[in-house]
Amino acid sequence: MVGFSLALWSAWAGESALEVLDARGRAAVEVFPAAEAGRVVLADVTVLPVSGPRIEKGHVAFDAGRITAVGEGTAPALDGAVVVSMPGHVVTPGLIDTHSHLGVYPSPGAHAHEDGNEMVRPTTPGVWAEHSLWPQDPGFERAIAGGITSLQILPGSANLIGGRGVVVQVVPPRGGRAMRFPGAPETVKLACGENPKRVYGEKGGPATRMGNLRGQRQMFLDALDYQRKWREYDEALEKQASAGSATPKKKKKGE
Repeated sequence: MVGFSLALWSAWAGESALEVLDARGRAAVEVFPAAEAGRVVLADVTVLPVSGPRIEKGHVAFDAGRITAVGEGTAPALDGAVVVSMPGHVVTPGLIDTHSHLGVYPSPGAHAHEDGNEMVRPTTPGVWAEHSLWPQDPGFERAIAGGITSLQILPGSANLIGGRGVVVQVVPPRGGRAMRFPGAPETVKLACGENPKRVYGEKGGPATRMGNLRGQRQMFLDALDYQRKWREYDEALEKQASAGSATPKKKKKGE
């Protein structure tokens, strides 16, 4: 099975009716938690930078949740900074999990909330993993403990097109919408191979890999046609608005 995600980018110019609806669907219902103000310095730590050699005795300085300094020895003086000495500890960049099912398949598992696969037909591009996301999944705490700071949470691999994924930061709030990584692109989950064959092989197909690819190809062709129809609809509305229309004549008394 090959599971992968593709960024969805609109080819339309301007704002269409469909884009307005989509923007409303993605609008925040809960504010993303702001980084705590303040300055913190992790001192006497082993640092593994993104680039450059390992630093055996170094420091990492933060200001309002942002890294401001990484280096050897003692950190530069920061007014009001809280210094945390951590000898024997290792600091690494935050890890990014690009293929996760946390929140849609909780760990430990709970059958009532295993909501990662909408197995009603082979293609379900209209469903969003975000809407199944359970922020209280205990797995998020384990992810944080393992150094993961961001994840792409995807639907499962049962369907040829399983639906939209969501890129989140691991800051579990009350609602999944607030976990969204600001500015991250929209993604969609596709799968091809044994999982769709296993699920749909005896339910009308697709039963083979060539059937898998045919189904995906047809959905993209259908999507292009749907996009074309929306574009024509928007163009027709624009023409109607620019042409103007005569206002109804005022009725005479007694009519």
